[in-house]
Amino acid sequence: MFIAPPIHKISVVIPVFNEQESLPALMRRTEAACQQTGKDYEILLVDDGSADDSASQITLAAEAEGSHIVAVLLNRNYGQHSAIMAGFSNVTGDLIITLDADLQNPPEEIPNLVAAAEQGFDVVGSVRQQRQDSYFRKVASRMINRLIQRTTGKAMGDYGCMLRAYRRHIVEAMLNCHERSTFIPILANTFARRATEIPVSHAEREFGDSKYSVMRLINLMYDLITCLTTTPLRLLSVLGSVIALCGFGFAILLVILRFAFGPQWAADGVFMLFAVLFMFTGAQFVGMGLLGEYIGRIYNDVRARPRYFIQRVIRQDGENKEKVNQ
Repeated sequence: MFIAPPIHKISVVIPVFNEQESLPALMRRTEAACQQTGKDYEILLVDDGSADDSASQITLAAEAEGSHIVAVLLNRNYGQHSAIMAGFSNVTGDLIITLDADLQNPPEEIPNLVAAAEQGFDVVGSVRQQRQDSYFRKVASRMINRLIQRTTGKAMGDYGCMLRAYRRHIVEAMLNCHERSTFIPILANTFARRATEIPVSHAEREFGDSKYSVMRLINLMYDLITCLTTTPLRLLSVLGSVIALCGFGFAILLVILRFAFGPQWAADGVFMLFAVLFMFTGAQFVGMGLLGEYIGRIYNDVRARPRYFIQRVIRQDGENKEKVNQ
């Protein structure tokens, strides 16, 4: 029977982007939740190039005497998952918990994640109960979850919830992956021996607006499709073969009808031919778009530019690093 190593210290990684209003409550509630676990802890607040006062608040909190806050300051905005990876590169805990800064997923759920991880699980996910998001966000999230489940074969219920816990070896395995676009919950599951999910509460957003607009959700969907699998390319090959066979059969049918009913019938079908042509042309553009997504991803990986650029790290152990690339 496999016995998981004990958890002595937890690290909470929170990406922050323009969250100056929620930061005081976030830090207070997260510290209280970590203290309830009875373990040593650290809270890494990763400023993802905020344009408001978030970076200053995080810096002051990290510099306070006896603080458990670690400030990780990026030089610009890289996106949620890159910010979390930057936090992962600076953790010292045995169990790493990710949390959003908007307080929609209450930090008070942290002890429940720790308790589940202590049962021997490598990854502990969470499923939001009674979600307080808009109808559009719920539908989009449901579609993305189904897409991920069908593509990866991993039947986890809520990939969109970032309130999750990872064992240290899972985080180290993810840091050794160097693809530019990373969706952390899926990547973690590829390395997990045992994974589970627990129900968690969900609250309305009290401060600011959601950072995921319609276009960002669409971009996320394309990122997920192209970073998870090459299945769309195979489907394009199958679809192209089907269309070619249908086109060939349709051409033979038109020739037969032309000889059977004369040229007048063929002239009457011109507009239908144009409609079919436009349909096939549209399918070609969709195929070229998907190919472009993969080629663009290859281009980004070949350039091997850093996923993030850490400008400064502030922590109480006296270590103050600057300009760290990954």
